Amino acid sequence: MIPRQIGTSLKKLAAQFPVVTILGPRQAGKTTLSRAVFPEHAYVNMEQTRLRRAAEDDPEGFFKTNPGPLIIDEIQRVPELLSDIQVLADEHKIKGEFILTGSHQPRLAQGISQSLAGRTGILTLLPFSISELESASMVLARDAYLHKGFMPVIHSDGTDPEAFYRAYYQTYVERDVKLLIHVSSQRSFETFMRLLAGRVGQVVNLNSLAGDVGVSATTIGAWLSVLEASFIVFRLPGYYNNFGKRQIKSPKIYFYEVGLAAWLLGIETQNQVSRDPLIGGLFENMVVAEAMKARLNAGKEPGLYYFRDQGGAEVDLLAVHGRAIRPFEIKSGMTCDKSFARHLLSFCKVADTAQHPTVLYGGEQKTIIGDVSFLSFRDTAKEIMEWDATLSAI
Repeated sequence: MIPRQIGTSLKKLAAQFPVVTILGPRQAGKTTLSRAVFPEHAYVNMEQTRLRRAAEDDPEGFFKTNPGPLIIDEIQRVPELLSDIQVLADEHKIKGEFILTGSHQPRLAQGISQSLAGRTGILTLLPFSISELESASMVLARDAYLHKGFMPVIHSDGTDPEAFYRAYYQTYVERDVKLLIHVSSQRSFETFMRLLAGRVGQVVNLNSLAGDVGVSATTIGAWLSVLEASFIVFRLPGYYNNFGKRQIKSPKIYFYEVGLAAWLLGIETQNQVSRDPLIGGLFENMVVAEAMKARLNAGKEPGLYYFRDQGGAEVDLLAVHGRAIRPFEIKSGMTCDKSFARHLLSFCKVADTAQHPTVLYGGEQKTIIGDVSFLSFRDTAKEIMEWDATLSAI
């Protein structure tokens, strides 16, 4: 098993709360993580029809047969159990008695907020990060990361990315969407997904997408909300402050798993990546997700934004810690170019709390040009966490 960096945060929460809930995409490694960190806990999987029916029909009998300490996998399949877990947690007062995993669905979110408020610590586990893979001596080239993505089964078992993402889309993406909303046309939904992959790193215009897909903007908005709730895509909010210019507030869209986005774009081999006209967006997606993983693995809120004003000045990624802002420009090119830093320098002139402007690019050389650091994309997580640690120590 490749060690997961979130394990330390998981142990800390289990020492503080009777229940710990691990959310995240399907196949991201939630089950493997929970069973590795808590080997003494019994384990049940709510995807099993017999167990699910037993839990639905007789919750009290279910917990007598399956007492704590207990890992309950895919809890979103039986959210009704959350009220019974609340009662047991209050009665037993045992730290870390229940470890729940789930692909975040609206009913699960509602159940957690209503039944387990104050009783559960919550973590979000995403697929492998670059730093986790490279700590396990699995160092890949830029294009290999973009093609393969970061799903554990691809790296641990050597599963072919093309076959995996096709099955993942059919088994999980389509199924989860069908469970949550009515999709009248599967072809329209697939068109929507492929168009969305082509817009990674962009502000999504619902009306434009609706016109391209042939459905209403309301339908596009509903589909997008379901994809967010199912950990398929996320929105990066625009950073707003009084910088003297009008800022764009609309969020940009990214996939939690860049490999899925690459598959949706028809990229079948690593060699196709560098020739694809959307490599810049895919690379930006990968780096933004890497920054998010760094903070989520540490048990923190993402605290990530982008900046764009109506004059066209844009900074791809802002990491915010209190009032301090760390601006990053993301470039897929593999050669340092001082022009990459143009918008960074403009942003630092209007944001008085901006510090350590950095370009994260596709190459390996590390250098400083003027006040801007040029670093490899491999250093994303390290830079985010070391900067956080420095500010926390002040």
